[in-house]
Amino acid sequence: MTEAYKKLEARFHRMGVLSDAGQMLHWDMAAIMPEGGAEARSEQLATLSVLENELMNAPEMGDLIAAAEDESLDAWQKANLGEMKRNWVHGTAVPSDLVEKMSRAETRCEVAWRKARADNDFKGLLPKLQEVLDLSIEAGKAKADALGTSVYDALLDQYDPMMRSDRIDSLFAELEAFLPDFTSEVIERQKAEAKPVLPVGSFPIETQNAVGLDLMKAVGFDFNHGRLDISHHPFCGGIPDDVRITTRYDENDFTSAIMGVLHETGHAMYERGLPRDWRNQPVGKARGMTMHESQSLLVEMQACRSEEFLTYAGPVFKKAFGGDDAAWSASNLHRLYTRVEPGLIRVDADEVTYPAHVIMRYRLERALIEGDMKLADLPGAWNEMMQKLLGITPTDDRDGCLQDIHWPSGAWGYFPTYTLGAMAAAQIFAAARDANPAIPDALSRGEFEPLMSWLAQNIHSQASSRSTDEILKDATGSILGVDAFKTHMHNRYGI
Repeated sequence: MTEAYKKLEARFHRMGVLSDAGQMLHWDMAAIMPEGGAEARSEQLATLSVLENELMNAPEMGDLIAAAEDESLDAWQKANLGEMKRNWVHGTAVPSDLVEKMSRAETRCEVAWRKARADNDFKGLLPKLQEVLDLSIEAGKAKADALGTSVYDALLDQYDPMMRSDRIDSLFAELEAFLPDFTSEVIERQKAEAKPVLPVGSFPIETQNAVGLDLMKAVGFDFNHGRLDISHHPFCGGIPDDVRITTRYDENDFTSAIMGVLHETGHAMYERGLPRDWRNQPVGKARGMTMHESQSLLVEMQACRSEEFLTYAGPVFKKAFGGDDAAWSASNLHRLYTRVEPGLIRVDADEVTYPAHVIMRYRLERALIEGDMKLADLPGAWNEMMQKLLGITPTDDRDGCLQDIHWPSGAWGYFPTYTLGAMAAAQIFAAARDANPAIPDALSRGEFEPLMSWLAQNIHSQASSRSTDEILKDATGSILGVDAFKTHMHNRYGI
């Protein structure tokens, strides 16, 4: 008999549906909601969050979990029960009134951030951002007590289950020992090489959008279960059966939007590939944001910035935008898309300097969470650390500490997963190529099926049935580490 487990499945299904509704409202808020709808949306999201929290905090939940642990379950049911228990520990640690306050504060702050960034107004955003930070720390302390971790690790666990900051410190230290000299060598080498020819002219948004849709189709995106829109900050949202991705456009530069679309398509393919039989169960969710970011960065950085894929993409770009043939050659596009140069904007950074952006944000958010820095001092600390790690300083907060949506929306503890995901992406892509050496040649024809088929079997279908390290070890032969990322860098940049 699995009576207790079955009751838990029903309850978590209901919570999953509430969460799905919240996801769709979040997408609408970011993509098409008028600014005047912010207060109403805040009320809607807060109500959904409270309803979900109340279901999680039902008095009998602990007894049901304990009873289910004594029942006869198969491997996936056991894994699902383990995820239920982890979610329950997180959910019961935070009272409903705090959940409601957080939801309202995050919604208001996210909407205010859009105007603050446009107006370069950190001081104007500061009171709302301070409220979000204070509430996040309060929730983090409650979760830390329940999990037996530090406050920062409790917040990190929401985005990367079982990852801890001491391991991140070790991995990032290894990267920091490698990247500065490597970056300098790449920059010096590229100075001696032919500079990429920049495609010139105007790149209408409608044309960029059409190209993005074509490339999404090539990757395998199912437009019967998703769509592409515009937002202030590119993201992938929605649910597995209705995946919503967004990008932002610059009519003077097509490169960022196109790669942004491909990056988010990687996220979308992971969501669509999650096992249908486990929809709205914890085990059927993505295995944390390190794995999620590995899938977006694998598509964007590993596959779509390769010379093989750009052999296919060049003629697509030329047909859409016109211009000089030399600008659309695979070799020129490869030089363009692998050009290494420190820049201010994280989402536009090359893969060599990108980790510095993440390491900086990781250290800043830990300092803020742990009380070692005041939020009012963030702009100065940001600029100082940017100069130290990348040798450049923002001239304003718009391109400095206001550029990311994560902190205004309450995502404290998310940032390190970007670079952890880049490491995982290198491991996974290398393993996929080893398993099927035809993958690079297929990419040169715009055929992603060989790659996606391997990912579906080894990554997507695994969902949260095991830990990130266990999934990686089975798929690639080793747990998460830096070696494959370093090997990829040496191979791509010839150093």
